[in-house]
Amino acid sequence: MDSFLPRLFEFLFKYRPVVFERGDFILAAPAPIWVILTVGLGAAAAIVVSYARVRGRLGTTDRAVLVGFRFFILGILLFCLSRPMLVLSTVVPQENFLGVLFDDSRSMQIADDGESTRADFLRQQFGAEGGELLSGLSDRFKLRYFGFSETTERVANADGLSFNGTRTRLGPALEQALNELSAVPLAGLVVFTDGADNSDTQLSETILQLRGRGVPVHAVGLGRDRFERDIEILRVEAPQYVLEGSSIAVDVMVVHSGFGGQTVQLNVEDEGRILNSQDVELPREGETVTARVHFTAADAGPRVFTFRVVSPGEEQVAENNVRETLIEVRERPNRILYIEGEPRFEIGHLRRAVADDDNIEVVNLIITADNKYYRLDVQDEDEVLTGFPTTREELFQYSGLILGSVDASYFTHDQLQMITEFVGDRGGGLLTLGGRRSFVEGGYLDTPIDNVLPVVLEEASANDSAPATHMVKVGLTPFGQSHPITQLAATPEDSENRWLELPELSTVNPIFDTKPGASTLLTGVSEGLDRLVILASQRYGRGRSIAFTVQDSWLWQMHADIAVDDLTHETFWRQMLRWLVSAAPDRVAASVSRDRVGARESVSITTEVVDSAYLAVNGAQVVANITSPTGEEVRVPLEWTVERDGEYAAEFTPEENGLYDIRVEVESDADSTLGATTHVQVAEPVEEFFDAEMQVSLLERLAEETGGGFYTPETVSSLPEDVRFTESGTTVYEELDLWDMPIIFFGLVTLVAAEWSVRRWRGLV
Repeated sequence: MDSFLPRLFEFLFKYRPVVFERGDFILAAPAPIWVILTVGLGAAAAIVVSYARVRGRLGTTDRAVLVGFRFFILGILLFCLSRPMLVLSTVVPQENFLGVLFDDSRSMQIADDGESTRADFLRQQFGAEGGELLSGLSDRFKLRYFGFSETTERVANADGLSFNGTRTRLGPALEQALNELSAVPLAGLVVFTDGADNSDTQLSETILQLRGRGVPVHAVGLGRDRFERDIEILRVEAPQYVLEGSSIAVDVMVVHSGFGGQTVQLNVEDEGRILNSQDVELPREGETVTARVHFTAADAGPRVFTFRVVSPGEEQVAENNVRETLIEVRERPNRILYIEGEPRFEIGHLRRAVADDDNIEVVNLIITADNKYYRLDVQDEDEVLTGFPTTREELFQYSGLILGSVDASYFTHDQLQMITEFVGDRGGGLLTLGGRRSFVEGGYLDTPIDNVLPVVLEEASANDSAPATHMVKVGLTPFGQSHPITQLAATPEDSENRWLELPELSTVNPIFDTKPGASTLLTGVSEGLDRLVILASQRYGRGRSIAFTVQDSWLWQMHADIAVDDLTHETFWRQMLRWLVSAAPDRVAASVSRDRVGARESVSITTEVVDSAYLAVNGAQVVANITSPTGEEVRVPLEWTVERDGEYAAEFTPEENGLYDIRVEVESDADSTLGATTHVQVAEPVEEFFDAEMQVSLLERLAEETGGGFYTPETVSSLPEDVRFTESGTTVYEELDLWDMPIIFFGLVTLVAAEWSVRRWRGLV
C-alpha cells in the first residue's frame, strides 16, 4: 500500500509528490492573462445565454447543473491555455557530490524478518558489485561514503563495514560528513540507519547546522518500526548505595511485543548466583509492566547485579532481555541518635534488635529529670553529656535521629529548626515514634518539625484531658507490600501473611492523613476510628522522614503469641533504620556520570565537599586516585566547578574492561584528609540492542526539517530521482508542464460525459 499510493499519484499527476512539494507553481501563458480571462468571460456568457434559450422540460435546477458542468469544462480549458508548470532547481549531473552515511553499529546485525539483516541490504546495494540504488545515484552524483557508529570514518563501500559499533552517534556523524564535504558542491546527505541514536548530543543542534547550510538530509530507515515478538527490559531503577545485609527493592520495567498474557520468569543474579526469581505476567501489547523484585545485598563492595528475563520463545532480539546495574554495598557504621522523654520498654528492645548489626549504632539519650540524662552506647564520656545537641556540628555527625515520646517544649526553637536542617540540608533521616508526648500530644503542631513529618497533624479535641489509648490491628498497604522496610519474609506473599499474624499494638496518637507526596506503608484498624496511619514516609529536602505512630512495637517480640526465636521485631527495626540512613551522605560524596561505560569513553567524576556543619567548602584540594582492573593507578585532580558551591569535577578515560575503583581524597584548611569511594564498570556497551526498532518519528523529523525525504527499503527506489531536486550544490532550473497531466484528461472526459448524460436524460439529445 505504501508504494501503491505514490505510483497512483504519479500516474494521475504525471510527477511524483516530491516534485509538487519542492517546485514553484507558475503560469507561462502564450498570451497575457487578461486576454485569456476575457475570452473565458465571453465563453461563460455564451454558455449562460445558450441554456437560457433552451426550451423543453428543463427547470431552474437542471439549467444550473448543466451550466455548472460547462463552467468546470471551461475552467479546465482555460487552465491548460494558461500553460501551468512547475519550476524546480535540479542538480547538474556529475557536477555535485552526495554524502552517503552507513550505520555501522551492532543493531544493523538484527534480522527483522528472521533471515536477512539490516546490514545485508546495505551490502547488496552498496557493496563492491553494487545494486540498482548505487547505479541510480552514481549516474547523477559523485558519491562519498561514510561509516558511523561511535566514530565516523570514510569508507570505500559497504563491504568495508564491520557492523560492530557499540553506539550510534547520528548527530556527530552528520556534522563530520558536512564538514568534510564543505569544500565541494554538495547536493545533500543520505543516511541509512535504523535511527536508534544513543549519543549524548542533541540532534536539534545538528539540524540547525544543516538548515543553515541549506543541505537536505534524506533518511532511509532500516528495520521494522514494531517488532512482532520481543521482550525488553526497558529500565532498572535501583538504589545507588545500600548497606550490607539490607533488603533491596528494585523496580524492573518490562515491555514486549507479541507475548501478551504470557508469564515469564525474571531472575536476579550476582556473579552467576540467582538471588531471587519471580514470575511476571506480561500485559497487553504495547503496555509496560513494572515488577518489583527483592533480594538481600549480602556481600560488601561494588556489586554488579544482573536482571534477566528468561525468554518464553523465539525473539527478534534476545540481547535486550538482560540489564546489569552497579550497586555500592557499603559496610560502615551509621550512627543514630535516639532521644526519649521517659524510660520505656521500646528503648531496650530497639537496642536488642540492632545489637548485632555492624552497620547501625544507636546512641540513646533518655531524659530522666530536668537537666538529668541517662546515656547508653555513647562513644566517649562527653557525647550528648548536656542533652540534645545545640550546634550543627554536634548533631550533623549522626546519620539519623529518632524522636521518641518527648515534648516539643524540651527543645529550643533553634534546636527544632536545626532538626529540620538536619533532614533537609544534611540529608539525614528522621524517625518519629508514637507516645503520649509525641506528635500533636507532644505539642509538635505548627512547629518547624511539623513541616518535616510525612503525616498531617490535627488539633486535638479540647475535651481530651489525656490521650486515649487505641488498640490497632496493623496491616500492609499496597505500597507497603513491596517496600524494603516491611519485607518480613523471603517473598512478598509470605511477608504479607506474616503481617496478618502479628498481634495488635496500641497508639495514643490517632493520625488519619498523610501529606501530598508521602507514602503510607502500614495502616491500623481500630474500633470506633477510621483507618489510622501507622507507618508513613516522605522525602524532605535531601533526607528522609518516617512516622511510626504506635508506642509498643516491642509486643512483636514479647507477646505470648510470638515464638521465642521469632525475629520479626529485629528484622523490622533493622530494615527501617537501615532504610532511614542509607541515603544520608557523608561529608565527601563522590559519583560518576554513568555507572557503566565502554572502553575509551569519557567518565565524569563529581565530588561534593562540606565541612563538619555540612556547609559547602570551595577551597579544598581534591584528588581522585583511580585504580584499573589490572591494578594500574593514576591520580586525577578535581577542580571546583564554580557553578555550584562545594562541587568538584574532572574526567578520565578508562582503557580496559572491568571495575575501576575511584578513591577521592580531600584536603581542606579546616579538616584533615577525608575521602569517598565510588566505582565505574567498563564493559561492552549494549545500548544498541535496546529500543532497536526503527525510529520512524526521529528520521521523519530529520528529513522534514532539513528539506529531505524519508524512505524505507520498499520506497527507496525513487531516491535517485528525488535527490536531484535540490537548491544545494551546482543546479539549474527545470520547467515541467502540468497542462497535459492525465488527471486533466480524465476530468474533461468525466465532465463531458456527465453533461451529456444529463442532457440526454432531459431529452435534449
